[in-house]
Amino acid sequence: MKLNPYLTFNGNCEKAMNFYKNVLGGEFRIKETFANSKGQMKYKPEDADKIMHATLVSGDFILMASDNMGDEFPFEKGNNFSLSLEMGNENEAAFKIFEGLSEDGFVIMPFEEVFWGGKFGMLTDQFGVQWMVSSGAE
Repeated sequence: MKLNPYLTFNGNCEKAMNFYKNVLGGEFRIKETFANSKGQMKYKPEDADKIMHATLVSGDFILMASDNMGDEFPFEKGNNFSLSLEMGNENEAAFKIFEGLSEDGFVIMPFEEVFWGGKFGMLTDQFGVQWMVSSGAE
């Protein structure tokens, strides 16, 4: 099980991640815009060049980020981060953790299969902490 920070930006993700790369070092494992993502993400034409997902790896440190997902999840300072829990191939354990964290909370995206491989879900727990749980993708 790995726990990584996941940051959300208001249209300036690429600039922010390049800044963090310059300061922290490392390399981008992934840096995809909405337009060049492999899935069928719905986005507004003006958001095509925004970052859908970026992963910066520097030694054992992993920082992940994206631009805001639009009007459905408005950007506000303070809600622009999540804790991303990666469970490897432990689908059943990941589902139990997802269900446990979502108790008395709010499920943003159900834990289910996703286009980039494996299973993934997003939630806000009963204490207001945002979580992302993933499994099965290598």
